Amino acid sequence: MPTPSKPKSPLSRRTNRFEETTRNISVAVEPIFLEDESEPDDSKFLWAYHIIIENRGPETVQLLSRHWHITDARGRVREVEGAGVVGEQPVIEPTTRFEYTSGVPLDTPSGFMRGTYHMRSAKGENFDIGIPAFALQSPYEAGGMH
Repeated sequence: MPTPSKPKSPLSRRTNRFEETTRNISVAVEPIFLEDESEPDDSKFLWAYHIIIENRGPETVQLLSRHWHITDARGRVREVEGAGVVGEQPVIEPTTRFEYTSGVPLDTPSGFMRGTYHMRSAKGENFDIGIPAFALQSPYEAGGMH
């Protein structure tokens, strides 16, 4: 007899994972289309994205700021910059990770995002790490992203 499974949260249904590593710091992104919060008839499409920043290097680092390039299906680019992420400037020690979830709205049924995090090492060195480009896809896009 099969065992009943627990209902899954929206973020446990992830199917796409995008990952990039810079200077032993891995950034993994898992986007999910939020069907219940989108209004396709009004050209309002919303995605959540869960990010895991893992420090695989020997030195403690701090995330100071973010810079996003958000491109919709029409090729329009919006840039978003700001201090930290979700109100924090996390310190990430070696072999540890920081996770957060945020969201992005578009007025087209698909698009993509890419970006960078500006970091500081424990020795005071500032550097950028890449956030991998990731697709924002909804079932409302005819033919999907190319």
